[in-house]
Amino acid sequence: MTCDVGENTLAASERHQLCDLMERLGPDAPTLCAGWTTRDLAAHLVVREGRPVAAAGILLPPLARLTARVQRRTAERPWPELIDLIRNGPPWWSLMRLGPMGEKINGVEFFVHHEDVRRVGRGWRQRAADPHRAGALWAVLSRLAGLCYRHSPVGVVLRRPDGTERVARRGRRSVTVVGPPEELTLHAYGRAEALVDLEGDQTDVQRLQDSQRGF
Repeated sequence: MTCDVGENTLAASERHQLCDLMERLGPDAPTLCAGWTTRDLAAHLVVREGRPVAAAGILLPPLARLTARVQRRTAERPWPELIDLIRNGPPWWSLMRLGPMGEKINGVEFFVHHEDVRRVGRGWRQRAADPHRAGALWAVLSRLAGLCYRHSPVGVVLRRPDGTERVARRGRRSVTVVGPPEELTLHAYGRAEALVDLEGDQTDVQRLQDSQRGF
């Protein structure tokens, strides 16, 4: 098994496209991650793949201060070095270097962060449709949707334009989120810029939008 960076996968494609974009924009460009520049985002990705103990604070509040401290130190490294570390992928010993596991873990991660950089400000456009990308994102989202919407006070149903549906969260009252897998993924991860339609009672829609989404 090889790291996603060496394969024609969603994770590899999004990883390289994100690196190319950040190289062009430089370390001080804004992102959709509140308070983060591209340098901060790059440091997050490096820590996530190369410092597993520190990265645990992304999900575990007791370790959040350690994560923040390591990420700040990582952000001080030269910009070209940060980009190279991301582009080259995780260390050889990391579980993320295993092809299938790396793809599942990294595919959505790098797609979402790629859009975090692409969709800042005015003038951005949706990328052209890509059945491979859409299929890969839908496959992962179908498994993770329950976690992404675990804080929703109402039920959530995800619906693709072809009518395919996935119940993300059951509830007596539900909101249906409609859009292609790319936009559904961004909505599930809490991005306000996701281009989706929300069907349901407007009060329920607002409650969903106000709730925490993602990890």
